Amino acid sequence: MTEATDTPNTLPPEEAGRLMRLATYASVSVAISLILAKLIAWFWTDSVSLLATLIDSTLDAAAAILNMIAVRHALAPADKEHRFGHGKAEALAGLGQAMFIAGSAGFLMLEAFARFFHPQQPAAIEVGIGVMILSIVATLGLLAVQKHVISKTNSTAIKADSLHYKTDLYVNGSVILALVLAAYGWVGFDALFAIGIGIFILYSAWEIVQHAINDLMDRELSSEERQQITDIVLTHPKARGMHDLRTRKSGVTYFIQLHLELDDHLLLKEAHEIADEVEALLFSAFPNSEIIIHEDPASLIEKMPAFAEAVHANGEEKKI
Repeated sequence: MTEATDTPNTLPPEEAGRLMRLATYASVSVAISLILAKLIAWFWTDSVSLLATLIDSTLDAAAAILNMIAVRHALAPADKEHRFGHGKAEALAGLGQAMFIAGSAGFLMLEAFARFFHPQQPAAIEVGIGVMILSIVATLGLLAVQKHVISKTNSTAIKADSLHYKTDLYVNGSVILALVLAAYGWVGFDALFAIGIGIFILYSAWEIVQHAINDLMDRELSSEERQQITDIVLTHPKARGMHDLRTRKSGVTYFIQLHLELDDHLLLKEAHEIADEVEALLFSAFPNSEIIIHEDPASLIEKMPAFAEAVHANGEEKKI
């Protein structure tokens, strides 16, 4: 799996939640509208490639509704049974989307192979092309909304939904080309393009699975984000070093844990105040996060060469 390089959520939880809910409502609305338009166009054209986009839009609607429910659940505050919150509901929704997408691709490819060996000339080409252009315009508008929300929230569920709609752009464009080629060339182009669309949909499903598994398996944040955390910690004038940095992401919440190395002579109260100041610095860069800092006397690390060598080898020990 490739390492994520996403930027952190920089919004307060309430604003992030509002944007995420807005994105899910927009997704459901677009999907339902396109289902109706494509259903009419398919009846007119009997095009298997247009049927492919109809199936895809139907599953878009199902996935969008699943996303809407998952996002509402993920934004619910932590409770007695879920002390770390409900953020992983987003990743579960991503896996659900991938299953929908893979199922649609399988059905589509079976239908396309049958039509490939028994080709039929699509009818009412102009209707099909007009609906595809409408689909492209509506999808571009939705993607603009989702891009804004992702840049502000880094939501796994919205990223999965956006990735699905990005594939729709290629699908809709290829259907236009397939209809034109089938009308003025070989009628088998319709089924051939539908097979290609099915393969592309399967690839997009695999990408969604990768993102979801990263969150469910508590994958570390990207190297860039971990380096940013280290740089912020070491900007504090009384920080002598840090080690054992552990990070993960659940929904829109980041979890950061680290050991902060401080001078031996500090009183417990002073060490605690410094840790609070470092936590505030981190929180300014990662506002929707939970941070745990353990204070260690610097000399203790220096007296444990084996431990220091181990954490240094793993890139976890930083000094100033």
